[in-house]
Amino acid sequence: MSSPSTRKALRMGLKDGAPFAVVIIPFGLLFGVVATEAGLNVIEALSFSVVVIAGAAQFTAVQLLSEHAPTWVVLASALAVNLRMAMYSASLTPHLGGAPLWKRAIIAYFLVDQTYACASMAYTKNPGWGLPEKLSYFFGALAPVCPLWYVATVAGALVGTSIPDGLALDFAVPITFLAIIAPMLTTGAHRAAALVSVALALGFAWLPYNLGLLVAAVAGMATGAEVERRFALAPFERVPE
Repeated sequence: MSSPSTRKALRMGLKDGAPFAVVIIPFGLLFGVVATEAGLNVIEALSFSVVVIAGAAQFTAVQLLSEHAPTWVVLASALAVNLRMAMYSASLTPHLGGAPLWKRAIIAYFLVDQTYACASMAYTKNPGWGLPEKLSYFFGALAPVCPLWYVATVAGALVGTSIPDGLALDFAVPITFLAIIAPMLTTGAHRAAALVSVALALGFAWLPYNLGLLVAAVAGMATGAEVERRFALAPFERVPE
């Protein structure tokens, strides 16, 4: 049975996840359009969103497929874009790792940028929450986000190129990630990783098949890890007087 605290956490999750609908809808519409332009039909576009449920990786893969890039480049690029999910998982494991296996499987599937951003901030702000409250919050946060991604994908695939260019749906992609990332750049490691990845992504934009993303992703993660390691070691490296 649910308790007042879990119901409250669920409502908080719904409330925090709801604003993302503003960008999820145009983001999903745009993917549906791009997928059909690349040759996918409605069922294939929806299946892509259901199986992968990772907008950035989906856009990367579809673009590379439309450019007839080698399969290994498509897979490696999509994997590099989605490597952040492994870090998301490691970050939430202390909070949700005690859940039953079937719940952890559902969480792993629905662990996207929006649900992670909501959950990580909520768990920090509510240190007194137990596992039931944390689970309720997570499932509340995903409810306004993930189903809309499927619906918007189908809508975009159905209307296809009939969407006027003046709507500029592609604004949703950078806006979504800026809204998620900006509030989370709270440490030197985060800021260093973001700076290096942005600089290298721009600097290597000339590489074919968007291979600059691979370079930027790997270098950004390595930079963040190294900065965090140095900060962690700093207090112990001082020479006693």
